[in-house]
Amino acid sequence: MIRQFMTRQFFGFLLTGGLAACVNFGSRIVYNRWLDFSASVVFAYLTGMVTAFILARAFVFTQGTQSMQRSAFFFVLVNGVAVLQTWAISMALYHLLPLAGVSRFVPEIAHAVGVAVPVFTSYLGHKKFSFR
Repeated sequence: MIRQFMTRQFFGFLLTGGLAACVNFGSRIVYNRWLDFSASVVFAYLTGMVTAFILARAFVFTQGTQSMQRSAFFFVLVNGVAVLQTWAISMALYHLLPLAGVSRFVPEIAHAVGVAVPVFTSYLGHKKFSFR
């Protein structure tokens, strides 16, 4: 199982996914100016998802034989699971961190952890379905 993650492709996925995560994280701060935290997390995820699809198709999963439409369909399905993970973790931490005595950067910490968690499940889903 570990071998699936110790490949050049996975590290490329981490790099392009890291850039998409930065877009996700930064856009949440911008969206949060007009929307509440919960909605901002979802809209930011969508913004990062578009970035991730473009980068993954261009630089990571270059050997895929599926059409762009089929790849996009599965990409959205895999990310549907990931956005639920991101949202649930972000919201849980948003409410739990203050109870644990954390008072500074609560939205940022909650969102950063929420974005990081689905990395492994997303990689496997994209490798097996989105870009096979």
